[in-house]
Amino acid sequence: MNHLAHLFLAPDSPQARVGSLLGDFARGIVPGDLPDRVREGLYHHRAVDAFTDRHPEVIASKRLFSPQRRRFAGIALDILYDHYLLRHWQRFSHVNPDTFIDQVYRELDHHSPLMPEPMQRVTRQIVRHDWFHSYMELENIGYALDRVAGRIRFQNAFTGIIEEIQEHDNELERRFLHFFPELRHFAKEAP
Repeated sequence: MNHLAHLFLAPDSPQARVGSLLGDFARGIVPGDLPDRVREGLYHHRAVDAFTDRHPEVIASKRLFSPQRRRFAGIALDILYDHYLLRHWQRFSHVNPDTFIDQVYRELDHHSPLMPEPMQRVTRQIVRHDWFHSYMELENIGYALDRVAGRIRFQNAFTGIIEEIQEHDNELERRFLHFFPELRHFAKEAP
């Protein structure tokens, strides 16, 4: 899962939502040093990722990508799932997506002292450039994925992966809609 989905699935507190993003920035972090709710969010992030990585619909979705891009399929799906979550938001939440996103942006800004510096830099970019609203458009998912490809430190075929996503959009979306309700149920029960 990517940032927006982790925030959406996190336990309902600002600190737990910060912890749910911390999972992507936790190198060198000692969980025992974190406030309880932040630590809860971190562990929740890890549980959500483990559930996602072994789910049959996610595994089948990765197989849709060409052999030269399959290595990066998990990254592509993580970001794509934020788009599908927004595309089908009303199925999963009674809260308006703009209201949720604006609330999360305020929480990230207010709780930045809880974050390591690399996470602060990224969350400032998320808020400043309004990443989550931009994820409503599939074209912007392509831009985001190409930015990720540009940060990979070795030669790769990741750039342009949006073409394969567009080719398989209907099936990827269908598989997401089977998978995400199960993930949501798991996330509600996860410690």
